[in-house]
Amino acid sequence: MQMNLARRTLLAGTGAGLVAASLPRGARAAGGKLKIALSNSYIGNKWRIEMENLFKAALQMEPYKSQVDGSWFNSGNDVSQESQQMSGLIGERVDAILIDAASPTGLNGIIHEATSRGILVVSYDNVVTAPSAIKVNTDQFAFGKQLAEFLAKKLNGQGNVIMVTGVAGTFVDQQRNAGADSVWKANPGIKVVNRYTGMWDSSTAERNTSAILPSLPKIDGIWCQGGTDGVLKAFIAAKRTPLPPTAGEAENGFRKFMLPGGYMGQHVDGLSIGQPPYLVLVSLELARRILQKSYPHQDITIPFPFVTSETVKVGETVFPDLPDSFFADFTDSGPNATVKVCVDAALTGKPCEGSLDVNLPSV
Repeated sequence: MQMNLARRTLLAGTGAGLVAASLPRGARAAGGKLKIALSNSYIGNKWRIEMENLFKAALQMEPYKSQVDGSWFNSGNDVSQESQQMSGLIGERVDAILIDAASPTGLNGIIHEATSRGILVVSYDNVVTAPSAIKVNTDQFAFGKQLAEFLAKKLNGQGNVIMVTGVAGTFVDQQRNAGADSVWKANPGIKVVNRYTGMWDSSTAERNTSAILPSLPKIDGIWCQGGTDGVLKAFIAAKRTPLPPTAGEAENGFRKFMLPGGYMGQHVDGLSIGQPPYLVLVSLELARRILQKSYPHQDITIPFPFVTSETVKVGETVFPDLPDSFFADFTDSGPNATVKVCVDAALTGKPCEGSLDVNLPSV
């Protein structure tokens, strides 16, 4: 099937490229490798770029280098385009498709077709409702709720807040907004004076905030799904300082503002919760393990990493020398980390030294 967007294929350990990628599943199985494709609906922000880079890096590291032939696609947040790409993958008889979906429901038909033909579908981040797809995610409702609860506590249940939302129509955006709204409902003294999209992108969030700020009253708190550093920069440019308490994502720039010495002459009392880009690595490992019959066919929910102004730490959860829009939760940390991966993997897709260990929940 002809694709409108260029296909990207990395055949780990060989130079066979697209020729090997067109082999039927039986021929591939004889060679001992699994064919796993990534269907990514949107590549328009730094989080998605980091996520895809992690996937590329993993394919060049063991155990995936020896066991997986990987490919990846981007569909421009177009449900029809993503469906067409998945149809092509079904025709190639891949073993598994990892999907960050453009719609929670719009791809259910093609997903059913894939799973009915024996193809494993693992949905993560923007998950789908198709019952035959395995889901890998954090608790998105809890994500939005915890951000809102932080502000409700800081404001003692009184004040004006703005909500900077994500990509409309996605499961993540819907669930995070619903989580926040459940808190506002329980705190009638808090007024949401405006909600607008930041598209999970720092520059977009900054631009949209700059456009809306002149029409807004005093803002006592910022609730932001993504692009948090851009929102704060817009406040500084508009001379809306000191910065109000802020609950947002894991952008490196946001966490710089949370450091004791602040950033750009401003300090913010904040909560930074990460929707980790390494969800793609958890999904890849889950697919590999299921296909090798060493892990149950089941959904996975992983904890999201978070820091506050009191716990943010240079070199672990914030990186002063890296760009502000870089998502600092590209890796987990601590003795029970889900995955530890080098910064180059997220920045450029280059492999880290050694093997890549991804710890799935115990069963």
